[in-house]
Amino acid sequence: MSTALALPAVSELAADALDDWDARTVDVPGGDLYQSRPWAEYRARHGWRPRFLGLDDGSRVLALQRPWAWIGGAGIYISRGPVTAGAAPDVAAGRLVAVARWLALHGVDAVASDAEIPAGLGYEAALVGHGFHQIDELQPSRHRMRLLLPASATEDELLMATDMTTRQRIRGAMKKGLRVHCYDGPGRAAPGDGFAPVDDGEAAAGAALDRLHGFVVGTGARRSFNVGAVAPFRDWGLTGLAAGRMVLLETVTPDGETLGSAMFYRHGGRLTYSHSGDRADLRRAWPGVAHLQLWRAIQLAHREGIGEVDLGGVDVAGARRVPLEGEPMYGLYAFKRSFGAEWLEQAGAFEWIPRPWRYGLGRVTGRLAARVGRR
Repeated sequence: MSTALALPAVSELAADALDDWDARTVDVPGGDLYQSRPWAEYRARHGWRPRFLGLDDGSRVLALQRPWAWIGGAGIYISRGPVTAGAAPDVAAGRLVAVARWLALHGVDAVASDAEIPAGLGYEAALVGHGFHQIDELQPSRHRMRLLLPASATEDELLMATDMTTRQRIRGAMKKGLRVHCYDGPGRAAPGDGFAPVDDGEAAAGAALDRLHGFVVGTGARRSFNVGAVAPFRDWGLTGLAAGRMVLLETVTPDGETLGSAMFYRHGGRLTYSHSGDRADLRRAWPGVAHLQLWRAIQLAHREGIGEVDLGGVDVAGARRVPLEGEPMYGLYAFKRSFGAEWLEQAGAFEWIPRPWRYGLGRVTGRLAARVGRR
């Protein structure tokens, strides 16, 4: 039995109606950079067709369309959308159902979404009642770890809220002279004490993004996930930095050797941990790199008046519960937990397939086209 949902009317917006797009999709509560114009422009450069959809309740949904090879039709990915913008989960579900039905009327054969909605609030049941089914993660979406930063807290109080070992590692890294460089968007104020001056030109930022990519590739090899090629990684990083929606922190030795780096997103009233990595071979010689890096991110968020640092998940496929001691991801969980972050279960990813026959055929032709392209 389906849950009754309010289904707003949907229309496609012209380019001259997008001036306030990010204000409605990124800056609102629950807003996400993956629903932004910079993300749409980046994906358009890499083979996707962005569709900017306006709903008559004032909300907006970015739908990324990919055509099937040779047969017509297409699939849609609504990355991290629809955003809640402070609305109840059933309202967000109604938006997704309305958008999916509109897209189906305009030739789309499958719609996937991984909106960040807390689990157990009725969102999942509402979607299942309207023909959606849960799917594996398209990107980590079944949980995240949240660290709240009270506006009234001082930095000393925030540091004391970490566990003792973490504080010792942070202070030890400082004593050894490790510095954190901050690559940020144009016009951003200097981050203040604790951050070293850095060349903020595009060439320097691009080189820093290349180094981060190398670290993340190493992390992916250890944790069994794929990162992709360096060129699109750099492209997205420079796009996000130019928009002022991203910040890159890089930790270096007193002699300037890079030990690790991390990328964060500004959106929806939070600073989100996106990608990070370090020199695994130098951890004994230079302990505390990741701890110092994350602490600087917490300081940056607090100084900007951001009330939450989203530490992401425990990036392992199929994670559905808190890891237990002795399991492969327990160390990463314990690291994030040591800063005071709490585990939040998410609703996860869902899919609706109005035309199963063409969806199935499109997946086959897509694989064939990729094989032909490689040859």
